[in-house]
Amino acid sequence: MTRALIIGGGLAGGAAAARLAALGQAPLLLEREAAPHDKVCGEFVSVEAVAHLERLGLDVAGLGGVPIASVTLHAGRRSATARLPFVATSVTRRRLDAALLDHAARLGTEVRRGVAVRHLAGGRAATAVGEVDAGAVLLATGKHELRGEGRDPRGTIAGLIGFKMFFRDWRLAARLAGRVEVTGFAGGYAGLQAVEGDRLNLCLVVDRERYRQLGGSWPALFAALLAEPGLAALGDAEALLARPLAIGAIPYGYLAAPGDAIWRLGDQAAVIPSFCGDGMAMAVHGGRLAADMLAAGADAASFQAQLRRDVARPVRLATALQRLAGTALGRFALVAGLGALPAALTTLARWTRVEPKALARIGV
Repeated sequence: MTRALIIGGGLAGGAAAARLAALGQAPLLLEREAAPHDKVCGEFVSVEAVAHLERLGLDVAGLGGVPIASVTLHAGRRSATARLPFVATSVTRRRLDAALLDHAARLGTEVRRGVAVRHLAGGRAATAVGEVDAGAVLLATGKHELRGEGRDPRGTIAGLIGFKMFFRDWRLAARLAGRVEVTGFAGGYAGLQAVEGDRLNLCLVVDRERYRQLGGSWPALFAALLAEPGLAALGDAEALLARPLAIGAIPYGYLAAPGDAIWRLGDQAAVIPSFCGDGMAMAVHGGRLAADMLAAGADAASFQAQLRRDVARPVRLATALQRLAGTALGRFALVAGLGALPAALTTLARWTRVEPKALARIGV
């Protein structure tokens, strides 16, 4: 029997690989990057994501992440703060993804780094170093499309560009201790939080048209961000990258249709707006679910249907909130509502997460 092929070494691919290896079905995983690397990501690892990873045997606490216990929303000069209904962990994807891949390899996964898959055909994956036989194909390429296997953006919030930049500033780090700050602005929103190594992570999405109106450059966009009271302190911070990481065409609200012969994981299966903080948990959930169902003899269509049932409601609700936050009135309403009723954050967090019964099904 040809072993499973996992394309992509992020959280979804790494989780599937670790679980399959633990079940005695060690797969082959191909990762296009030759070494650990940073990604456009808010670095917010929810309590559900931590639980998933620890069930896989990964010591998340040992990665040196920063605890996050509260959130502050900014919209213009209005702000509201509330405690999260859990303590999250802030750790870079560079460190987290690498640790999970190393863990999967120790369990028996064959990990080949620096191998990019060009396309799939006839049960084989064409790569830059030759063709690879594949049994089940698990597509976990994140926000990047595989030629011929692209996602359908219809009905999503398309046209968004994501940026990421690391900073260092001791005074701002003190302000951010234990919390994440989210700033809504015309055309997008930004998240700011501390990560390991005494650094601050700024991750944001902006509408492509708004970016064009601002001049279509990072300096122009950053100048507009500094005009927001919630982000103004970044003007004195030290930028740690020569230029920001960027990625385009983020289809918030995307849900893969059932019936595909490929097992789609992570952002290839569902894309939830990043402000809700459950994207990583969904990626690991899908990876573990795929491994369990594949090992039990299920087909890709059955898996895709089950995963869709698990994540459709939170994705749709978070996407509706994203659309609301895209208007000035909506941003004001969200901040005012949180300020008047901080406990509402607990309800929103519950509604934008995979349901407990779905987590329990795979032992979380």
